[in-house]
Amino acid sequence: MIQAVESSAHESAPVLAAYSYCETVTGQQARNFAYGIRLLPAPKRRAMSALYAFSRRVDDIGDGELAADVKVARLEEARATLARIHAGAVEEDDTDPVAVALAHAARRFPIPLGGLDELIDGVQMDLRGETYETWDDLKVYCRCVAGAIGRLSLGVFGTEPGARGAERAPEYADTLGLALQLTNILRDVREDAEDGRTYLPADDLAKFGCSAGFSGPKPPEGSDFAGLVHFEVRRARALFAEGYRLLPMLDRRSGACVAAMAGIYRRLLDRIERDPEAVLRGRVSLPGREKAYVAVRGLSGLDTRHVTRRAVRRRA
Repeated sequence: MIQAVESSAHESAPVLAAYSYCETVTGQQARNFAYGIRLLPAPKRRAMSALYAFSRRVDDIGDGELAADVKVARLEEARATLARIHAGAVEEDDTDPVAVALAHAARRFPIPLGGLDELIDGVQMDLRGETYETWDDLKVYCRCVAGAIGRLSLGVFGTEPGARGAERAPEYADTLGLALQLTNILRDVREDAEDGRTYLPADDLAKFGCSAGFSGPKPPEGSDFAGLVHFEVRRARALFAEGYRLLPMLDRRSGACVAAMAGIYRRLLDRIERDPEAVLRGRVSLPGREKAYVAVRGLSGLDTRHVTRRAVRRRA
């Protein structure tokens, strides 16, 4: 659970109340995310909660039971809110606490708010029922709904002064977002199929005899479902390896946050790899004690040191 917002002499009561609302949303609805951002200092944690609360609003529009035309209208309302934030037109007494918190966070940190427009673009792709022939096609969607979140988060984290290769930090943040999203897609393959959605590339499904889809707890007859999962797991691992190059560019607590969130998903990937059909039987998850271990490991800097040593060996 996310800690309550601490008092601050620099922020007004309405702003603190808005952040408190966003932290409540985050703590209740984003357990994996919450485990990571609890490692951040208060200002960054609040800003990340504001980003999450807005992103959650957009996701809920896409996943909810509203009629399609109502969803389209709600997404345009979300874009209008972003436009007001861009224009500095959100006052502290605005009736939308998420807008108040996000506007304050955007004034405090160099957050590239256009990434939230990309998120809306991705949800609109879902509403159109788009499917993806190749991995390159799917990457476009993943960059909208997850790579953009990585770049937005980097706006809050910042990079350490003098960090080697920091100009590539947005690229690595984007790639890490892709790794997390592909893990999500594998974890949710049955749930998405029940909602009429297919994200895995059609080329990959055909290659492993899975074009019939995943409507039950068993793979399609005659398919190599385990082969498909292991193929996508290897792709996700390569993305994680590339995205982890971001870690040495961050300060200790931001790096711990990223390592904790990514570490949880890497462990999910391990579980999926060991038992591919588990994703057809239900949602694969980690127990709280394992998430706590990952958080401690992130805070210790083990993952950052590992990435740094590997980078040094490559340069040697």
